[in-house]
Amino acid sequence: MMGEHSSKKYDEELEAIRSKVLLMGGIVETQFLDAMTCFRIGNLERAERVMREDDTVNQLEVQLDDACSHLIVRRQPTANDLRTVMATIKVITDLERIGDEATKIARVAKALHTRGAAGINHYEMVRGIANATSDMLHDALDAFARSDQQQALQLIAQDAVIDHEFRSIMRNLITFMMEDPRTISAALDTLWVAKAIERIGDHAKNIAEYVIYVVEGKDIRHTRPAPQVQDDA
Repeated sequence: MMGEHSSKKYDEELEAIRSKVLLMGGIVETQFLDAMTCFRIGNLERAERVMREDDTVNQLEVQLDDACSHLIVRRQPTANDLRTVMATIKVITDLERIGDEATKIARVAKALHTRGAAGINHYEMVRGIANATSDMLHDALDAFARSDQQQALQLIAQDAVIDHEFRSIMRNLITFMMEDPRTISAALDTLWVAKAIERIGDHAKNIAEYVIYVVEGKDIRHTRPAPQVQDDA
């Protein structure tokens, strides 16, 4: 009976942590969407709100890290339970870094629209990669919530598309700067935003990899996951 009670208590504590991680994920997802809106239309008030939300995300990171540490000390989880806690700690770190990247975008958006862009449509340059990354982040959080390794594997493949798109944006911006030096300042701002978006995609991929680690017990970081074989039966 004591063992059953302890196990139930552990499950409740872990679920409370996971719920708070998903809350944190919702905040950083909104941060990213709001930051891109600022970059598109120059809403300075919204940019300031994105930057303020970074403090909330940082506080959640500290609280959740502390909760995970206490859970390990009190419950001493093993095997899959321990993998789940360790992966959750890593997800928390990636979410905090996504918040940092969204804050960078908001800062650039504020500076760009205060100064005024010259010669390029800065938002259209990054619209495609921003939409793809937003979808990827949303799906990564969904895969984490449902422990869906199939969805996680698909997300990892999407990161290569985002990386390719970033390289294309970088080449186009370099061309703009070479052809018209007046665009250099705005082009550099747009490049920093594109890089921040690409980094958010990297963090979303990391979350997907942690889902696979929890479900399958395999650490596939820095490796190419084996292709999924379809059953013809």
